[in-house]
Amino acid sequence: MEKVRYGIIGLGAMGSGHADYLSKGEDPNAVLAAVCDNNPAALEKATKKYSVPGFSDYKEMYASGLIDVVLVATPHYDHPQMSIDAFEAGIHVLCEKPAGVYTKQVREMNEAHAKYPDVKFTCMFLMRKYPAFAKIKDLIDSGELGTLKRACWINTTWYRPQAYHDSSAWRGTWDGEGGGVLINQCPHNIDLWQWFFGVPDRVQAHMSFGKYYNIDVEDDVTAYLEYDNGFTGTFIVSTGEAPGTNRLEIVGDMGKVVLTDNEHLEFYRNRISEREHNRINKEKMAQPECWKVEVPVTGANLAHKAITRNLSEAILFDKPLFVQGEEGMNSLQISNAMHLSAWTGEMISLPVDEDKFYELLQEYTKKASRKTFRK
Repeated sequence: MEKVRYGIIGLGAMGSGHADYLSKGEDPNAVLAAVCDNNPAALEKATKKYSVPGFSDYKEMYASGLIDVVLVATPHYDHPQMSIDAFEAGIHVLCEKPAGVYTKQVREMNEAHAKYPDVKFTCMFLMRKYPAFAKIKDLIDSGELGTLKRACWINTTWYRPQAYHDSSAWRGTWDGEGGGVLINQCPHNIDLWQWFFGVPDRVQAHMSFGKYYNIDVEDDVTAYLEYDNGFTGTFIVSTGEAPGTNRLEIVGDMGKVVLTDNEHLEFYRNRISEREHNRINKEKMAQPECWKVEVPVTGANLAHKAITRNLSEAILFDKPLFVQGEEGMNSLQISNAMHLSAWTGEMISLPVDEDKFYELLQEYTKKASRKTFRK
């Protein structure tokens, strides 16, 4: 195999974006080989634009022999089954975020993949490849921050007006999208959270549903995350604030890092551990000496292409995957727990109760009063 042949399912905004850079050769080890969509107009437009075969049935594309990888860019509920069918057909999978809507279907997807270890499986968690986030991961893993104490992420820059929610019938619906800001925009942030800190042991969340828009799903969330080791966090996201704020602060006993707008990184480093200072200090108002340190943040931000290129290299050259597909379960555990907490008013222990979550998801879907997708 000289180049990896990609097929794309779903030719909306994301699928078309992937098709554009693949067709332009921006992944040097890949080609766009086929596209699939059940919308005849979208399919005809894509086949003409990219000069590739088109399919209205994804299983026919799998059986065609034209593709080595499927890039799943459909509405969220469809991700697990389309991925499972690809595993069984011997086709590698790049699944757009989120991995699914509820953990039960994603667990089944992961179990299916385990039966086909030679099939590569990754998820589109591209923000792990942003230079600033990679540097934060390095600071945590290397121990530069010491023992972690607390994190706070305020990200209200995901502003989406009503026109966005009205742009596709599935957006802003329980039965089409499966949620709002947590399941659409913020899987990236939640994935980074678990990448940095792991999956929390308990979650308490408060959220508003259709507070700013004519939708039934959540558009404003404030959550508290708790870990058995004493680490705690707050996570605040919204699609209804403009201008918004994007600020991540992580505190350890050796200092803190502050990241704003995904780019501007500051490191305030204690000369000695705060815990050691507390042990030896005799002055009632003294703080440990702290230095503001310049941290080099280098590297290009290739966005979605970073994950696609990584998968192509994994297939052709057996390089390790940067994101194992099974990790999509982690962020979904957290977002499902947040939803369950908001619905019940309780603090939720993880792993989340799959059956209870699914039961309440169905109840909220049936009660939807503003928008529905699946008739």
